[in-house]
Amino acid sequence: MRKKNVVLENIRMVSAGAKGVAVGRAENGKTVLVKGAVPGDLVHVNVRKSKSSYVEGDVKEFVEYSTDRVIPRCIHFGVCGGCKWQNLNYGKQLEYKENEVLNNIRRIGGISDFINESILEAPEQYYYRNKMEFSFSNSRWLTQEEIIGGTDFDNRNALGFHIPGMWSKILDLKECHLQISPSNEIRLAVKEYADAHSLDFFDPRSQEGFLRTLMLRQNAKGEWMVLFQLFRSEPENQQKLFEFLLSRFPQISTLLYAVNPKANDSVYDLDIEVFFGPGYLLEEMDGLKFKIGPKSFFQTNYKQALNLYRKTHDFAQLTGNEVVYDLYTGTGTIAQYLARSAKQVIGIEAVPEAIDAAREHAELNGLTNCSFYCGDMKEVFTENFLANHPPADVLVTDPPRDGMHSKVIEQIIKLAPERIVYVSCNSATQARDIALLKEHYKLVKILPVDMFPQTHHVENIALLVRV
Repeated sequence: MRKKNVVLENIRMVSAGAKGVAVGRAENGKTVLVKGAVPGDLVHVNVRKSKSSYVEGDVKEFVEYSTDRVIPRCIHFGVCGGCKWQNLNYGKQLEYKENEVLNNIRRIGGISDFINESILEAPEQYYYRNKMEFSFSNSRWLTQEEIIGGTDFDNRNALGFHIPGMWSKILDLKECHLQISPSNEIRLAVKEYADAHSLDFFDPRSQEGFLRTLMLRQNAKGEWMVLFQLFRSEPENQQKLFEFLLSRFPQISTLLYAVNPKANDSVYDLDIEVFFGPGYLLEEMDGLKFKIGPKSFFQTNYKQALNLYRKTHDFAQLTGNEVVYDLYTGTGTIAQYLARSAKQVIGIEAVPEAIDAAREHAELNGLTNCSFYCGDMKEVFTENFLANHPPADVLVTDPPRDGMHSKVIEQIIKLAPERIVYVSCNSATQARDIALLKEHYKLVKILPVDMFPQTHHVENIALLVRV
């Protein structure tokens, strides 16, 4: 027997919760988590899931709209899952992001006595990303109106983003407001050329086709990298396509491709071929140079990343005499920011290619006081490692979303640096880790940083001092 839909009426959304959902409260006191609403909306809610203390649902009907709502800039808003807060005033976005960080530190970390520096807003609310990735598909996602209309479409080709929760469906992107020009122009030109020359778009279900993915990356100087993933090699077709792009867009300083017949789109285990240019972009940040290749991790919001690194440097309070450990160092960006003000910097990272890049960057920048070690953090950062390296005065850690392993935290306590600067993209796991350190370290201050406007994501920098 089909279960009857449960509808909660007249639920006022009062705040924003994890992952950007709007939060309200039902008459019985249950928390109501709603997708598609913003704080201030009054809505009727279709309940999808009900637990003892909360329910999850979707908007059935808007009764009143929030005064904090704004008109989304993008025509794809509501379908593309990339910028879910485009309909929320930016000032309110900042407020809810800061509140999320504070609530996690207080509730999960169990800490209330610390300085909260106001969230650092992004210099730009749109066009802030320096890297975008798009997928080709021969079976684009159809709108509800198109399905109801019953029209037969001869051309279902698409170049754009995956529809959230539908791995085989691609939104054919007409515009995107995340990357500066000529990002949109390049993508649309590729689509137009491929259609006009009957190039096969990838079929994700049958795993066949020619054009698979497109990555666009630019540096602060306005030089562009283009990377194609091709499911199979078609030398004549790819050469003509690449030459067309290079003639149309002189901003492209390097064009690369990789043949990828695998079941996934991951680029990290592929052989990259250089069709044009040096195969990398050169980025500069406060006098430091970084070679950014097709597989390189580099912060996608260049201007705010610069602010993040500067603030991390400020939190470290270096005088030039300190030994600094940089855990989860990646390509060594933060490590090299600190190295110019430190006696020695020791970086540890699990990805071999990242460590190779960190060493190359240190040499490129003439930094002789940096050393980098590769391996799983909990297996490298051990008592034996500490016994064979100088003790740390300052430790910087920037772990992945899952936070730090408990063994890593144990080693930090044994290392006993005077200060810890904890940079995090997930304040919930950061708060958990800070709680594990609080018998030995006092949380002095935090600084939330908005790296990704129009989304619920927020970074946080925390300074801890040994007690």
